[in-house]
Amino acid sequence: MLVPKLLSTLRGYNRQQFAADATAGVIVGIVALPLSIAFAIASGLGPQAGLYTAIIAGFLISALGGSRVQIGGPTGAFVVIVYGIVQKYGVDGLTVATIMAGVILIILGVAKLGGAIKFIPHPVVTGFTSGIAVIIFSGQMRDFFGLAMKSVPAEFMNKVEALAEHANTGSPWAIAVALSTVLIVTFGPRITTKVPSPFVALIATTALVQLAGLPLETIGSRFGGIDASFPHPHWPSISLRDLTQLVAPAFTIAMLGGIESLLSAVVADGMMGTRHRSNMELVAQGVANVVTPLFGGIPATGAIARTATNIKAGGRTPVAGIVHALTLLVITLFFGRWAALIPMATLAGILVVVAYHMSEWRTFRATLRAPRSDVAVLLTTFGLTVLVDLTVALGVGMVLASFLFMRKMAEVTQVAAVTDMFTDREGEDAQGVALRSVPKGVEIYEIDGPFFFGAAEKFKETIASMARPPRVLILRMRKVGLLDATGIALIRDLSQKGRRDGTTLVLSGLHSQPMVALTNSDLLDVIGEDNCVGDMDDAIARAAVLMAAPVAPRR
Repeated sequence: MLVPKLLSTLRGYNRQQFAADATAGVIVGIVALPLSIAFAIASGLGPQAGLYTAIIAGFLISALGGSRVQIGGPTGAFVVIVYGIVQKYGVDGLTVATIMAGVILIILGVAKLGGAIKFIPHPVVTGFTSGIAVIIFSGQMRDFFGLAMKSVPAEFMNKVEALAEHANTGSPWAIAVALSTVLIVTFGPRITTKVPSPFVALIATTALVQLAGLPLETIGSRFGGIDASFPHPHWPSISLRDLTQLVAPAFTIAMLGGIESLLSAVVADGMMGTRHRSNMELVAQGVANVVTPLFGGIPATGAIARTATNIKAGGRTPVAGIVHALTLLVITLFFGRWAALIPMATLAGILVVVAYHMSEWRTFRATLRAPRSDVAVLLTTFGLTVLVDLTVALGVGMVLASFLFMRKMAEVTQVAAVTDMFTDREGEDAQGVALRSVPKGVEIYEIDGPFFFGAAEKFKETIASMARPPRVLILRMRKVGLLDATGIALIRDLSQKGRRDGTTLVLSGLHSQPMVALTNSDLLDVIGEDNCVGDMDDAIARAAVLMAAPVAPRR
C-alpha cells in the first residue's frame, strides 16, 4: 500500500505525542550533525553536502516513508562508492548517478518489489558491509594520526602504501584529539544518555583545540568557510558517454540504499513491534535521492543508528524525523559557520568508531564457521569490496551466491529408478506399493525435488542408464514442486525419443505448478491427457492398458 505512514499516524495525534516526537527529533538532529559532516568529508566532498543531505533527505524520507520512525540521511555505507564516483566523474557525475538511483528506487517501490530486496544473501550483505568498514577505517588514518599527506589514494593497496610512507610524519596532538574523541564517543553513554556522545566529543575537542591553540588541521583550514545558507538547485552537466558509464554505480547506490533502508525499518519494527510499508519506503527513498542531489546533497538512506536513537528518545511517528531535519536546518543557518573550527582529527575519531560498529566483526567471524559455500561468498564479496570496487563486489557476490544456491538445489533433487521397489512384495511404501503389480516392459523413475535446469544433467545421466527402451516409462513426479523451462524441454525430448523407440511416457502425481507449466507449453497435448494421471495406482493401470494395446510401429 503506497500510503505514507505520516498520514496514518496523524489520526488521533495529540499534544503529548508531539512533545515526545519533538524531543526525540532534536536529540537525533544533534546526533546527526557530526555524522553528516564526517560522512560528507570522508566521501571527498565538503561538509555542506552532508548537512544538506540530512536536512532535505531526512525531511522527505520521514514525510513520505513507510516507517513510523525511520531517520534518513547520509550513511557510512555510501562513503566508498561516493568517493569513487567523485574521483572519476566529479560532483556532477555523482549528482546524475544519485538521481538515476532515486528513479530506480521509485520504480522498485511502485512495482511493489520492496520484498525482493530482502532476498539478498546474508554473506553478501556481511561481506560488503565489513569491507566498507575497512575502507572507511583506512581512509581516516591520515587525519587520525595527523599525517602530512596532501591527499589519500582511492585504491586500498595504494592507500596502505602511501600511509606507510608517511607514517613518520604523524602529529601527537592529532593522535591525542582523535583518541579522546574515540573514548568520549565510546564511554560517554555510560555517564549520560541525555546528550549524544558524538556531539559531546565534537564540542569538547573543538573547544580544547581552539582554546589551547593546538596546531591541527580543521574543516575551515582544509575546505575554507562554510556557507551557512540554504543552497539553490543546480542541474548537472555531463556527457552522454559518462551517463552510460554511471548506470552501474547508480544501480549499486539504489541496491545499497534499498537494502540499508529496509534493514533499518526491520530493526525499528523489532524494537517497537510495528510493521513498515516496504514499497512506500522505497518510493520515499527514491524521491529523496532525486531531489537531494539537486541541492548539493549526496546519496541518502535510512540510518540504523539514528533510527534506534530516535526510538530510544521517545519518537513514535514521522514527526520526529521531520523535527530532526528542521533542527539541522536551524543549526546550519545560525551556527553553521562555527563548524569550520572542528578539527579533522575529531571527525576521524568519530568515523573510526562508526567503522568499528559497521564492521560487524562478530557476525563476520560467525559466518566463517558457516558452510563452505557461504564462506566463499563472504570472503569474495569482502575482498572485492576492499580491493576492487563495491559495484563489482555486489555483482560478483550475488552471481556467486546464486550459482552456489543452484548447485545446492541440484544436489537436493534426486532422480532414481524405482521399478524394483514396486515389484518387491516385501517392500513397503507410504502409498502401499507392495500391493501393486507392475507389468513387464514397464519402467518407473522418480524425481524427488525441484525439476529445474540445475538438475538437468543428473536427469539425463539417470535416464541414459536404462539398458533398453521400455514399452511404458512412468515418470513419478509427486515430489516435484517446481518445473522450469529446462525441465519441460527434457520431458519433451524424452517424449519425442520415446515415440522413436516405441515408448509411451506416463506422468504421475503432477502438482499444480508443473501441470500449469506443461499446459502453457502445449506439452500436455503432446503427451496426452490420458497419460497424465494422479497417482501410482492410476499410472500402473494406464501402463497395463498400454501394454495390452498392439505395438505401434517405430517412427
